[in-house]
Amino acid sequence: MSPHRNGNLSEMPLQEFVLDGFEGGPQTQALLFALFLALYMVAILGNLTMIVLITLDARLHSPMYFFLKNLSFLDLCYSSVIAPKALVNFLSSSKVITFEGCATQFFFFSMMGTTETLLLAVMAYDRFVAVCSPLRYPISMRTSVCARLVLGSYCGGCLNSGVQTILTFSLPFCSSNHINHFFCDVIPLLQLTCTSTAVNELVLFAVCELIIVGTTLVVLTSYGYITGTILRMRSGGGRHKLFSTCSSHMTAVSLFYGTLFVMYAQPGALESMEQGKVVSVFYTLVIPMLNPLIYSLRNKDVQDALRRLGQRHTAT
Repeated sequence: MSPHRNGNLSEMPLQEFVLDGFEGGPQTQALLFALFLALYMVAILGNLTMIVLITLDARLHSPMYFFLKNLSFLDLCYSSVIAPKALVNFLSSSKVITFEGCATQFFFFSMMGTTETLLLAVMAYDRFVAVCSPLRYPISMRTSVCARLVLGSYCGGCLNSGVQTILTFSLPFCSSNHINHFFCDVIPLLQLTCTSTAVNELVLFAVCELIIVGTTLVVLTSYGYITGTILRMRSGGGRHKLFSTCSSHMTAVSLFYGTLFVMYAQPGALESMEQGKVVSVFYTLVIPMLNPLIYSLRNKDVQDALRRLGQRHTAT
């Protein structure tokens, strides 16, 4: 791949990219390695614990925890698509990723992110049916319906990811092979092309806004009805339990949707990559680490299940 005299790459097909990551010398890279490693290990431990706990405890075999187990699985995969390569690059001088490896990372990152966005809306709908139509809940949210909702979330994630991956990696990359990020994301990739990206940007913003705004409306509508129902309840204990459960979900939704909107659902995102790297750390590592804590610390059923699992382990 021969460079032009101006330092740019020729229009020959790229075989590899370089992930520039964060600026700084060896000491800074070592600190970032330690930070990423700590976040990733806590995310793995927390999400694996939630998956094992919900699988083993029969009292948690309900639609809400079925969705929560799938959320933990998505968070586990989501962070694992990004963190291992980033950790290797912090200790490496080359920071190279192949063209195929970059496309694969981008596809799974986009798929997991879109699927999680849709799943959070499904979880809001589940709480809406449970609180506002409790008598219909066992039928409305039977096992087959829950499985189809989760499958639909994955299908939506694959569809969006497939479109974004094809549109992005069919572009000619000739301005440089250096990606100004610590993983293969759409915005820094679009900055490397030597042709118009108007169609890609239009599709990106249109799809992201459709997904984020659409699912946000589902969440807000669901919790609007839920709030009204809870306020009409006479039992103070019942109100407190429902508010505690629903507030955990609202916290997770607010964190995830907020960061996605900052990155992808506004045109100015293309012009703020340094800030975007920090935001990306938040939604690829911090949120997957926080979600198990959010749902376990504010959920008595999960706390009781943890206690039972600990007692069972001690007894054996």
